[in-house]
Amino acid sequence: MEIDSEMTHERKQSVYSCLQDERFEIQKEMYRGQQYSQIYFARLHLMRTLLYSLVPTWKPHLPVCKVLGLEEGKECIIVGTLFKHMKLKPCVLDEYAKERSVTPLVKPHNFMHSNDNLILEDESGRVKLGGSLLSPAVYVTGIVVALHGKETSAGEFFVEDVLEAGLPPQIEQPLDLKEDKYVLLVSGLCIGSSSSNPLQFQLLVDHITGHVEDDEELGLAAKIVHVVIAGNSVEFPRKLLTGQSMASKDQSKLYEPIKELDIMLNQIAAGVSVDIMPGMNDPANFALPQQPLNRCLFPGSAPYNTFRSCTNPHSFDVDNVRFLGTSGQNIDDLDKYSEAESKLDFVERTLRWRHLAPTAPNTLGCYPFTDRDPFLIETCPHVYFVGNQDKYDTRLIKGSEGQLVRLICIPKFSETGVAVAVNLRNLECHTRSFSIQL
Repeated sequence: MEIDSEMTHERKQSVYSCLQDERFEIQKEMYRGQQYSQIYFARLHLMRTLLYSLVPTWKPHLPVCKVLGLEEGKECIIVGTLFKHMKLKPCVLDEYAKERSVTPLVKPHNFMHSNDNLILEDESGRVKLGGSLLSPAVYVTGIVVALHGKETSAGEFFVEDVLEAGLPPQIEQPLDLKEDKYVLLVSGLCIGSSSSNPLQFQLLVDHITGHVEDDEELGLAAKIVHVVIAGNSVEFPRKLLTGQSMASKDQSKLYEPIKELDIMLNQIAAGVSVDIMPGMNDPANFALPQQPLNRCLFPGSAPYNTFRSCTNPHSFDVDNVRFLGTSGQNIDDLDKYSEAESKLDFVERTLRWRHLAPTAPNTLGCYPFTDRDPFLIETCPHVYFVGNQDKYDTRLIKGSEGQLVRLICIPKFSETGVAVAVNLRNLECHTRSFSIQL
């Protein structure tokens, strides 16, 4: 039997590295009852050193003061951590209050109020911020900034200008990529949920592995060099999660989504490298950084050296193009405690603040690190993605030092049937849609 050489497609090859994930791994950390103040101190120390280095080119004529050293009417610069006082922010203590005051109705997705205000604090003290330049609708608790202003007679610090950290330095984008190679991003498979369609997921798997008849589609599939599954891969029946011991048949039902996921991952890993990140609904720790899903959950996929169970957040390089992404919890939390026109605005803000999860540990759960803050963004990625969003969106932003970053919101696959393909050669991206007509 002769094979037509024009009809055969060989998958493109790439070089992969994920050394940056080490900072998200909790290995030698020990919980000894420490509080969260230490992660805030570590964040302030590192970010303040950075902002101090930027001040001479920003406002060289102004002195830098601590909060305790402010003088009424004297212009200066202060550097500290923002705290946002929110009237509608949920408080667990309210559940135990004997007298419950009547509070206004809160939108289920956002806790903003017109009376919210910002405070800046450092080791010496805290001061309320005034003026209209710094909008409480944009900023959240946990961001480190430098502020130019002066103290008023009312004891407030009137803000005249603000300096954010800005985009971090970026490794040079490789210029020797002459051919199209794609990294496929997908999230929110939600296997086991009512919205998940197994046939739709199988179409995605067939496309990745090249089990398609159309020659043009086969050519596109051959250019996929890496696949990332960004969280919420499974969803368990809520009625089974009662906290009580389960019967054997219920245990079997609970394992079914994982088993189905493993079968699909087995097919993908046989043809192309694949990373799987944990999400909010997956069987992993709740607090960020989420640790890799246990490999024993995937007996069919784990033996492949192309299969990698990764952390959330996740950072990796493919052909020296740096990717950084999360499963969406950091952006969803920003959406609750600040406002923006689109989710991409939140994504861009975290990059310009140089922090993946500024609201952690205030409103977003995270591990109580003692000597570091792993969520600080020290190197600017070329591609920054966020999973489990309501719709697909993308933007290309440019930094002051020529950094180019492709921002991507990955939609939930179970609801949209959409995956996102990123071209390593030029950082352009497009969607690939999979649907079943019943």
